[in-house]
Amino acid sequence: MQSLGVLLLAYGGPNTLDDIPAFLREVRGGQSVPQPLIDETTRRYRLIGGYSPLLTITRQLASRLQNAIEMPVYIGMRHSSPYIADTVREMAQDRITHATVICLAPHYSRMSIGAYRAKLDEAVQTVIASRETAKQPPNFDFIESWHRQARYVEGVANNVRVALARFSTNPKIIFTAHSLPVSAREPYESHLRETAQLVTQNLVLPDERWMLCYQSKPRASGDWLEPLIENVIPQLALTGEKNVVIAPIGFVADHLEVLYDLDISVRDLACAKGVRVVRTPMLNDSDALVAALAELVKERNRQSGMRET
Repeated sequence: MQSLGVLLLAYGGPNTLDDIPAFLREVRGGQSVPQPLIDETTRRYRLIGGYSPLLTITRQLASRLQNAIEMPVYIGMRHSSPYIADTVREMAQDRITHATVICLAPHYSRMSIGAYRAKLDEAVQTVIASRETAKQPPNFDFIESWHRQARYVEGVANNVRVALARFSTNPKIIFTAHSLPVSAREPYESHLRETAQLVTQNLVLPDERWMLCYQSKPRASGDWLEPLIENVIPQLALTGEKNVVIAPIGFVADHLEVLYDLDISVRDLACAKGVRVVRTPMLNDSDALVAALAELVKERNRQSGMRET
């Protein structure tokens, strides 16, 4: 007897300011967290409302997707509760036998999607070895990337269109994604460029109207993907470009890297340089993202011949 389900994976975040030290310790792999980092992170979260909205958004998305596909949808967070391991245990207890896994990040990189897969594999082995449940975890079908999914591209394009409508002239469009070490460039950067090209083709925009930049680079050694948006904005100002649309295609939901890094830090920089910035809305739990994920699940189940029995 087959029982099908879906597992959505997301990064996680603190639900209160008091959660920040534990969250940072988790992100750092259990290492101690310097107090200045706690203080700065707390300052940033306080400016966006005192918590990460990611868990709430992910739960809303899961609920809407569950209604759309009529099968149970679970969520697992990489760095906060509900942790991936806890969700795998719950799915085993619920007798789910096969589950499609989707990371809420469309573009593959071994540092991000690869890390989610490693966490999931570890969780499966933990549940198998545990005596807490006699049930076996599901067979997981892991979707590694979905950056070309038509409904996703259409949703991003529509959000760019909303932002463009706020200008009377033709602004520069900057697609952004989280910077990664140069060693992890491919296929991450190629996937990002594919998405950007598909979006601009949908909007019938020439190549000179858009560019790909990176954001949210941590204070870390080594070479990281560039150009960084905080360097590009001043350069655009010097060339006379005064209107910019920022489309953070590396993310699907509101969280700190969008609400602080772009909406506060980059916007303040742009304002100081005389550049007007409009950020596109995030997909969050929109109809477009629900439809994209539903199509991913249905197509993957068709390919593998999976049916509820």
